[in-house]
This record gives sequence, structure tokens and C-alpha cells, in this order.
Amino acid sequence: KTIIALLAIAETVKCGLQTVLMAPTEILAKQHYDYFKKLLSPFNIKTEILTGKTKTKKIIYERLSNGDIDILIGTHSVYNSSIIFKNLGLIVIDEQHKFGVKQRIKLAKKGGNNCDVLTMSATPIPRTMMLSFFGDMDISILNEKPKYRKEIITLSKPENKISEIIPLI
Repeated sequence: KTIIALLAIAETVKCGLQTVLMAPTEILAKQHYDYFKKLLSPFNIKTEILTGKTKTKKIIYERLSNGDIDILIGTHSVYNSSIIFKNLGLIVIDEQHKFGVKQRIKLAKKGGNNCDVLTMSATPIPRTMMLSFFGDMDISILNEKPKYRKEIITLSKPENKISEIIPLI
């Protein structure tokens, strides 16, 4: 789902619009940021991260309102009332079920009437399924694993044997 979001975001930026991706944790936001920077760096796309720990918030707010940032990736911090986008065209909400309806609506309002919203989840959510069933939301399902995905190995050991797991990580 991340590559789908990246492609949608890149196409939106190509059209001259800003994008924002909201993730539920700082760790996930940082992973998205690092991944996007790595893949988009050859294209001179200005990407920034905003979390509760970001020290340069005011500078980021100013750069967003001036249009100097193409992609903002962050946590719940991205729907702060101080943030004004110059030309927001796409909002991506990752793990959408981990945010409240009011939080998602607050972020969506930042884009106005001409902004698309892509919500993503790897977890089937009954409410989202009903919205899509009754036509209020379009749905796409990715039901194949990536071709070269590594096998997932799950191990459990008591704490006193943690040293046996560390080399495997």
C-alpha cells in the first residue's frame, strides 16, 4: 500500500499540488519519510516530516503556506490548526482506523472541496466496508503479496533468552 500512496502522491506533486500523508506513529511517519526521500530525491521533490518532536514547526508551517514543501509526512501534528497549505491536492491517511473520524475530517477540511483523500488500511474495518458498499467511498483491494517479499518469521523466547533472538534480527 505504501507504493500505491507514493505513486498517487508523486502524480499529485507532478500536477503542481501539495500532498500530506498522516501516519499513526512517529516510527511509521519516519519510515515513510525515509522511503519517500530515497525514491523521490532524484526528482527535486521537497519532502518534510512533522511530528510532535519536530523542533522547526514554525518554519515548516511557513514553508507549507508559501508552497515550498511538496509533501508533508507526519503524525496527528499535520492537522494542527496552525497549518495552512498553499495548494493541497491530496491527503493520504495511513492506518486510517487508528484515527478518529473527527481527526480525519479536520485534516480533510484543510484541502477544501478540490482535494482528494486516500485512506489506507491493512485491517478490514466494518464501518469503512459499509461506506464502500453503499457507494459513499470507493475501495481498492491489494490481495497479492509483493513478488520478492521476505518470509515473516515469528519467534517467542523468555526474556532471559533474548540474546538468542538478537542475532536473527
